[in-house]
Amino acid sequence: MGLAAFSRRLAHLAHGRRSAGGVSAMTRNKGAMTVAEAGRRGGATTAQRHGPEFYEQIGKKGGKTTAQRHGSDFYEQIGKQGGQKVKELYGPRFYGRIGKIGGDTVSEKYGHEHFEEIGKKGGQKVAELIARGRQAS
Repeated sequence: MGLAAFSRRLAHLAHGRRSAGGVSAMTRNKGAMTVAEAGRRGGATTAQRHGPEFYEQIGKKGGKTTAQRHGSDFYEQIGKQGGQKVKELYGPRFYGRIGKIGGDTVSEKYGHEHFEEIGKKGGQKVAELIARGRQAS
């Protein structure tokens, strides 16, 4: 499953959105277009014209500018605020659902052996830390 498909599944879980029988806002309102519909159409046009590399470039540029203006602690702060808001809005069951989707995606992409490998690495790291702690005492 690609990133775009994962993002759509995640948005569906987060918002529980479903279209009204697959009919667009423009069709329902006989030619009228909502701001949201206009944004979606504009975004789709931009994506077709420029491709994923365009978004990567503007994302990096925006990230660098934000880091220069606000410092690196800014990202930690907004990450905590965002995580708290998600927790308030969706509750603990949401994290279980998105964790399962993420785990399934990783499993499809890398296979079961990937989990065995990272588990061994984690166990080795814990053993090293315990040994260091014993030497320090």
